Amino acid sequence: MNILFIAPPAAGKGTFSDLIKNKYGYTHISTGDLLREEVKSGSELGKTLSDKMSKGELISDELIKEILEKKLETINKNKPFIMDGYPRTIEQAKAYEEILEKLNLDLGKVIYLKIDKETGLKRVLGRLTCPKCKKGYNKLTGYNMPKVEWVCDECNVELESRKDDTEEAYNVRYDTYMRETQPLIDYFKNKGNLIEIDSTKDADSTMKEIEQWLV
Repeated sequence: MNILFIAPPAAGKGTFSDLIKNKYGYTHISTGDLLREEVKSGSELGKTLSDKMSKGELISDELIKEILEKKLETINKNKPFIMDGYPRTIEQAKAYEEILEKLNLDLGKVIYLKIDKETGLKRVLGRLTCPKCKKGYNKLTGYNMPKVEWVCDECNVELESRKDDTEEAYNVRYDTYMRETQPLIDYFKNKGNLIEIDSTKDADSTMKEIEQWLV
């Protein structure tokens, strides 16, 4: 079953995408990665994207649709995939469904990882990462705390926090995401594709709930 994740900041989308990919062999498709790969390829489309990105211009829905369709044409149709970072609007959702229909691919389930702002803020403010192995920790949530404060369990090096992991920045990101994404949530709910999962629990419990739908 293919998966489309909808998740506010700090809901764990990246964590669960990696867990599902590694455990079940899903293909992980990120629109952000696709854009960077196209630029790196040096294609005419990549040059167009590079020019727009260097100027800080928004990438149009038409270009994103073109890149995504190009990617979906090449994937192993016998392997399920995770769609990450797209769609974000109803217009993009309809464009995505057009691609799937054209390529005879199934939408699968849309999994909405619900998280309240307070829980998300605690995760963000407590988030620590090892600069060497990239393992993540959290000093506030009580889950995956380092054995030694500010030190990676594996590499024994000092952990780092992101400069943009501030209360003000998170509140803006969360409010913006929820305001812009609510119509998309309602869209898939009305179509009967939406699965709501409480992502405020620990990662193991949330993963078990997600796994119930991986059939």
